[in-house]
Amino acid sequence: MTTNQPDEKPLLREPDVFPDSAVLANVLGDSLPVYEELMAALTGAGFGLTPEWRYYNDGKAWLCKVCHKKKTIFWLSVWDRYFKIAFYFTEKTGAGIADLDIAEPVKSDFYKHKPIGKLLPLLVNVSSSDQVPDILRVADYKMRQK
Repeated sequence: MTTNQPDEKPLLREPDVFPDSAVLANVLGDSLPVYEELMAALTGAGFGLTPEWRYYNDGKAWLCKVCHKKKTIFWLSVWDRYFKIAFYFTEKTGAGIADLDIAEPVKSDFYKHKPIGKLLPLLVNVSSSDQVPDILRVADYKMRQK
């Protein structure tokens, strides 16, 4: 599921409040262990990714940019009791999503989304550990793209 309510906005909107573990525990609630599981996998030896939290004035919220060296793999935003992962692909690299071993609803949502400029978004609202393997597969795919 990737749709939000029309009036729903990302949390973490205070520029002076860094999203440390206490802040994340408060807003993510039961989704915090899922976030921790995902971050542990992504920052471990298998992936070696680096999360970078930064406050962005244009969106007036904290976002986490997850990178491999200098390449952005995905963006993470925090919402009420879940977090959202946003991968962006070109038309060429997005074609490979169909071949990934990920849940069909994730694939069908990807093909339904309208492009943002020349980029195709793959969005996942994450609140369950069952979603982590799919995110790791997409992250691995994104890392292998040029």
